[in-house]
Amino acid sequence: MSADYPDEPWRLAGEAFVSVWSVPSRELPRLRDVVTPLTVGGRAVVVTAWIDYTPPGQLSYHELLATVAVRHGWALAASITEIWVDSEASRAGGRALWGIPKELATFELDRTDALTASAATDEEWIATATFSPRGPAAVPARARFSVIQAGDGRPRVSPVRARLRPRLASATWTVNPDGPLGYLAGRRPLLNVQLTDARLLFGALPR
Repeated sequence: MSADYPDEPWRLAGEAFVSVWSVPSRELPRLRDVVTPLTVGGRAVVVTAWIDYTPPGQLSYHELLATVAVRHGWALAASITEIWVDSEASRAGGRALWGIPKELATFELDRTDALTASAATDEEWIATATFSPRGPAAVPARARFSVIQAGDGRPRVSPVRARLRPRLASATWTVNPDGPLGYLAGRRPLLNVQLTDARLLFGALPR
């Protein structure tokens, strides 16, 4: 283990609050040349998530991220365009291990109901969102996907394996139109999901 962060893969646990958006491809943040966004009718898919990482995971911290659905051969993958955490270890490890452009932010989370969350950097407010569950949680499900970032001008592919319980939710977002997620300001998500009892294995297993 590094003095600052765990070696990969990271074993994380917690809960995520996810929104899926449709955004005109011309309004997307600039993607690195190593990935190609998946588009339909000139629109791309953006997935945002507020994540509360807790024990028994290796690290405990909060996270807000935005990803763009991209092509990876015949499969779909995600490329992270913006991401903030409130953990120095997570920031350092994400950048060094996987080329994920993590930045530091301050989070305010209220878990009285499902989630009310706000994130800001020292320079600006980023976004606020409120999630409320709708209906019962589904049975536990497993998922596998890849996160692709740029590394030395080449795709840097990191596998992700997850176990979680999805539950439909409603969500209200307020986004700083002049901030880094400004391309989502004034839009409404197509779908909102609460992912409970999540267990995540992020990164490659040792050979």
